Amino acid sequence: MTTPTDHLTRARELLAAHPVVDGHNDLPWALRQQVRYDLDRLDVAADQRGRLHTDIPRLRAGGVGAQFWSVYVRSDLSGDEAVSATLEQVDAVGQLLARYPADLARALTADDMEAARAEGRIASLMGAEGGHSINNSLATLRALHALGVRYMTLTHNDNTAWADSATDAPVVGGLTAFGREVVREMNRLGMLVDLSHVAASTMRDALAATAAPVIFSHSSARAVCNHPRNIPDDVLAQLPANGGVAMATFVPKFILPAAVDWTRAADENMRAHGLHPLDTTPVAMKVHEEFEATHPRPLATAATVADHLDHMRAVVGVDHIGIGGDYDGTAFTPAGLDDVSGYPNLVAELLRRGWSEADLAKLTWQNAVRVLRAAEDVARGLTAERGPSNATIEQLDGAG
Repeated sequence: MTTPTDHLTRARELLAAHPVVDGHNDLPWALRQQVRYDLDRLDVAADQRGRLHTDIPRLRAGGVGAQFWSVYVRSDLSGDEAVSATLEQVDAVGQLLARYPADLARALTADDMEAARAEGRIASLMGAEGGHSINNSLATLRALHALGVRYMTLTHNDNTAWADSATDAPVVGGLTAFGREVVREMNRLGMLVDLSHVAASTMRDALAATAAPVIFSHSSARAVCNHPRNIPDDVLAQLPANGGVAMATFVPKFILPAAVDWTRAADENMRAHGLHPLDTTPVAMKVHEEFEATHPRPLATAATVADHLDHMRAVVGVDHIGIGGDYDGTAFTPAGLDDVSGYPNLVAELLRRGWSEADLAKLTWQNAVRVLRAAEDVARGLTAERGPSNATIEQLDGAG
């Protein structure tokens, strides 16, 4: 008889060979909020439990082999302020790489990811979260790519001038002509088009416009939890033809229906205290904890995430799914997936459900590496055909 301990042992063995590529981690923003990037005050070489979801010892314990660090800035920042804050986030990742070279390896390509794994280091890539970070400028998009950013989420929680967000009132009906040009230029650069956070109409428009595989860096299945941040089945069903990967997130309000209303009330409580709902500083977490003491929180678990992965695999097949936890970008996490050390618990749950080790290797490592390599291949072809686009939003959308 196979025991839970046996499943966990097998999970750790599998992750040693096929570590997790996690699509989204907000450690840089947490460092900005808490210590303004002062790594002497918050050294992630030490266990920072209680302050962060992420540090190097727990990344190692969790079997993480590659991490897309989010260079996210809030979408209430705009214009040059958003661009400058994004550059500061990029710089913060550079500081992490310089300070911890034995553990973190800069990765720009799929080959870099494989090389880092062979060296026993954690491949570190960057993803910009929200098209507001480019301030309607394709040149700024190219500059971010030159600095190492390898995906961009087309929106965050608010619309951009050229794309509708999942959590804002629709304005343009998906992507504008400039939005489609952003996708085309990302394809030419080899920057992955990330469709987390965008409206379903934007997802469909981007899939129609892209010449390269897309990703969802941290989104789960809308059929399992009806939240606009999740992916509808008709969109999931397009991924095999596109070649893309949907990376399931762990955020309870996106995966557990009972958590949706609770989180809405918790967010209102934060605003009543003059705090942003996405704030995860110790002061903010104390407000959350006081609210939770009188309003018990519905608990998601590793099994909740596994339910989403089971559904996503049934719709798109095992070649088109991955993992994007959103650690340090959420106040709450599922039981058993409390921080980045928890990935073995999810793999053990999937083993218990009968997932093969070959399928799990695709989920954790192979699919994400493949999708980046495919984007690189498309970019090589496109750069041979055309040069950089200098189109403006005014020219294409008539804005201004």
